[in-house]
Amino acid sequence: MDRLNAVENNAAGGAQRVSRVYVPPLQLTRGQPPPIAANGGLSYMSFDRDGDAGTGAASAAALRQLAEGQGQAVINLLDNAPPGPIRTKWGVGFRSYSECLEYIEANNIRAPEGGVALPMRYTIHEQPSYSIVPSNALWRDPARQAEAEALRKEERDSGRRALYFPQILRDARRLEQYYPGLSPRSSECMDKLGIALAHCESRCANFYDAAEVERVFYPEMEKLLLEFFPGATDALVYNHDVFDKDYKGDRTEDQDNKNPGVNANYAYIVHNDLNDNSGRVRCRELLTKNLRNFGREQRYTEEQADARMSRRFMSINLAKPMETVRQNPFVLCAWPGLPSPTSRTSPTTVFTTTALARPHA
Repeated sequence: MDRLNAVENNAAGGAQRVSRVYVPPLQLTRGQPPPIAANGGLSYMSFDRDGDAGTGAASAAALRQLAEGQGQAVINLLDNAPPGPIRTKWGVGFRSYSECLEYIEANNIRAPEGGVALPMRYTIHEQPSYSIVPSNALWRDPARQAEAEALRKEERDSGRRALYFPQILRDARRLEQYYPGLSPRSSECMDKLGIALAHCESRCANFYDAAEVERVFYPEMEKLLLEFFPGATDALVYNHDVFDKDYKGDRTEDQDNKNPGVNANYAYIVHNDLNDNSGRVRCRELLTKNLRNFGREQRYTEEQADARMSRRFMSINLAKPMETVRQNPFVLCAWPGLPSPTSRTSPTTVFTTTALARPHA
């Protein structure tokens, strides 16, 4: 932790000397082991140079990690393992979905009523991962073409370090069977477990029409959230994703016209969208820069953002099936696995992104 503090202080000092960027204070979720993340979870915004938001430092770290060869070693280990199940410290894993499903059926692994036993994909590489950022100057520098291709290949290879593991998903509608007295349709359930159920008869007729979704569905969801959290003062729906692998129309994202497009890629690997620090950066981007916001425009001053973010706020994913989901069910992690460092009171602001999904055949 002393090393981490030194990194934080040095990075923050460098950011102040070069440009004025928002750097959230380092926060670690209470009760959890240190994160598997670069710099102990410290935001790369701390390493900003000339307004690059820390992408230069992140690129350098990704290239160093790539040069060490640990990621390739994991790939080689899986490629060279004999056919069949692969023993890991997390249990037995499988290269393919079908292999894992056969194991579930052969071992008579059963879920309780309403649930399902199924393969889920996890990485077995305990190292930070780096995603391609299209705006990174690296991609436009001919002198760094080899580095750019190495990073692109590394991102493609990340899936080769994952295995399917047998898991049981339980029906959230029966959640009270596991937590007596806790209604799955309550804000208390969201506070305790990080999941909750809500119902809304939407007037939105066409979820493929981004303008209609923003005009009709966004206000409906903001109203739902404010009613769900009676102590909240504001709710902002800033984005939505329509997931449809079989969609034949134009999928293109158009930020200028507030159209997030239609997503063909389901998240087949267990992951987390935001952490203690990146969530605060995302909130700040929305409030002060209206960045990647497809909803109501936000133009807060730095001081106003400070005031809003000094109180509790939440980032919530809302998931609405466009049809009955029988394949690719929505997966939620129970909150006890991610204890919250905040007080268990109603949030003052709710920020959310909405997912609309149509299962594919």
